[in-house]
Amino acid sequence: MSTMSTMWRRAAVAAAGTALIATGAMTSPAQAATIDVIYDVNGTTHINSTNSDIAIGPATMYSFVETDGSFTGDMALPGTRTKFHLLGFIPVTANVNFEPTGPTTGLVSRDPNDRTKRILKSTSNYYVRLSNIAVVGFPLFAGSNCRTSSPVSIAADTPAGENFNITVGGRLTGTYSIGNFQNCGLNTWLINSIIPGSGNTIELNLTNGRLQ
Repeated sequence: MSTMSTMWRRAAVAAAGTALIATGAMTSPAQAATIDVIYDVNGTTHINSTNSDIAIGPATMYSFVETDGSFTGDMALPGTRTKFHLLGFIPVTANVNFEPTGPTTGLVSRDPNDRTKRILKSTSNYYVRLSNIAVVGFPLFAGSNCRTSSPVSIAADTPAGENFNITVGGRLTGTYSIGNFQNCGLNTWLINSIIPGSGNTIELNLTNGRLQ
């Protein structure tokens, strides 16, 4: 075998080895390239059917951003209390809990309209649970298992023209629908005549990003 052939063979073997090492670095410890960030979360959601606002947070989101922009977040929301007026004048109060059915998922990518900015598109799924419901101060006995029959899917994205900074945070907004409730005792029909519907809005502020 000529000296030139030997040199080409060694170069080919070295190149193949380098490719394998690079492939291994991209596949096996891909987690090493994951950006782990903790955000503080505060916000509000507006319920269209009752024309009422519900505070969200303060909460903490533990998030993970992969090298391809895939976003995964774990966010437990504290319970809150809402108040609205039925028929415009009958006061109704209730405790509201959002129970996650899994992690928040989404994608961080460049804004197609402004390549200098990044946007986050995310989806979260929660059961909405109601308790301690009172009308004009009198309790409605809806039981402890009064919640939506199916999880409520909430899409929250970076508003047009704004920027989502992975290591800092950003604002997310969206619109969603609430389906029917179940296991609310004799008041199931009343709750389903008041709360379910579309056109509900949400605004979340992810702030104070902390790299882990």
